[in-house]
Amino acid sequence: MRAVPLYATIGSLVLSALVGTAPAAASDRTGGGSAEERGTAVAAARAAAAGISFGACPEEEMFPDSLECGTVRVPLDYARPDGPAIPLAVSRTRATGEPAERQGSFVYNPGGPGASSITFPLLGEMSEWKEVAEAYDLVGYAPRGVGASAPLSCQDPAVFAQSPTDSPAHPTTAYKEKRIAQARAYAKGCEESAGEALRHYTSLNNARDLEVLRAALGDERLTFMGASYGTYIGSLYATLFPARVRRMVFDSAVDPDPEKIWYRSNLDQSLALESRWEDFRRWVARHDDVYGLGASPEAVQRHYDDVRTALAAEPAGGTVGPGQLHTGFLQAVYYDDYWAMRATALSEYVRGNPEPLVTQLSPRAVTAKDDENERAVYTAVECNDAPWPEEWEVWDRDHTDLARTAPFQTWHNAFTNLPCAFWPAPRQRPLDVSTGWGELPPVLILAAERDAATPYKGALELQRRLRGAALVTERGAGTHGVGGFGNACVDEHMRRYLLTGETPAGDAECAPRAEPNPVSLD
Repeated sequence: MRAVPLYATIGSLVLSALVGTAPAAASDRTGGGSAEERGTAVAAARAAAAGISFGACPEEEMFPDSLECGTVRVPLDYARPDGPAIPLAVSRTRATGEPAERQGSFVYNPGGPGASSITFPLLGEMSEWKEVAEAYDLVGYAPRGVGASAPLSCQDPAVFAQSPTDSPAHPTTAYKEKRIAQARAYAKGCEESAGEALRHYTSLNNARDLEVLRAALGDERLTFMGASYGTYIGSLYATLFPARVRRMVFDSAVDPDPEKIWYRSNLDQSLALESRWEDFRRWVARHDDVYGLGASPEAVQRHYDDVRTALAAEPAGGTVGPGQLHTGFLQAVYYDDYWAMRATALSEYVRGNPEPLVTQLSPRAVTAKDDENERAVYTAVECNDAPWPEEWEVWDRDHTDLARTAPFQTWHNAFTNLPCAFWPAPRQRPLDVSTGWGELPPVLILAAERDAATPYKGALELQRRLRGAALVTERGAGTHGVGGFGNACVDEHMRRYLLTGETPAGDAECAPRAEPNPVSLD
């Protein structure tokens, strides 16, 4: 699962009488009095007493003065709350409305795993978020392992960013053997870098961290929005601490079925992305007068395949090979905003001009450290969270079968996750996400019907498990990330819910946002 880039790129300090002595319904359900449950209560009580000392953000970040920064310390291991602790970087903009109208803190997680929302509070200046920013302190944070929050690394960033790379839709045996060796080395690199700490980068700990952050912010109950993987953190929190939930928005929901986490969900994602790849190709074909790549999706595919073959023989600008091509067009499959840019780059390359492709898709050395860190956290969390097949034969069989009908992303997804087959840390069993009627206040799920990064059936499964959750569906749309992306109908449901707690009387439907303008490169 990946992050929503709009938020990821921009991932009250009075102690309540209830903090530290939460009612039973709010307790951590991982073990009914487990060491982790007790450790979470201890850590939350300490955080509530200490609060967060917000001040100026680090100068090197060059954030505007309106953004405040601070840290909250959380246990590395919740079973040992007096053991090693790690800092979580936190950011905030204060509510801009009248003090009497302030509703508390609004915490956002953009997904990943591995994404940070440190710059999220700056969105309060945008029209879509203005009223929410008047009512709430907007809070972003870097989850454990990310950015300044005890950063995790598994590989030299310079090695991670090396290009060009290959990305075959149907890899040879020799290529598979090379990627197996790389996956083994990557898993070993994670172990050597993190040591014993590696096992503690998990989704359950991310949910517990959220409970400590809530307490540190001085809020008796949590108002939270998660996108993509952030919805999984939210669903775990709702299951562990239902009485601590005030309001929750789940945007582009991960399917929380324990049997899906994470091997099967990645197979489901690859299958769904094939349909979304066809959506993009159909759009390009409808605008053949602009791009000249053919009047059918099959013709567009042939041009794409020809360009991939040409880049394998001679990388564009010496840096853009098939791997960089695939990554760039995967962004277009996730987000409509990339359609015109990527189609123009492909069209120009076919016409003999490689510059747009080089400009758009060349790796940037300045982001290599952050990119490697995000991949390290992504890998650690997904590998730690659940069992994975440890026999290459299982991976090979499942992905070979799937690639016959869904070649676009299948093997790329497989090799990205393959370190989990050789993972050195213990695996957890995923929590069975669920709440009964009346355990949660009303919560809101937002979903695009053709979203492939988190397929729509995941939203339906989450709604089934969180009894009483309301669902807003953007019909006919496929961009990954619904709330705050300019669909007035969706945004109004989200705004009304965050400001009043009101959800639609029944499941609501919204017409899709307009398709991209084929001649706009914005």
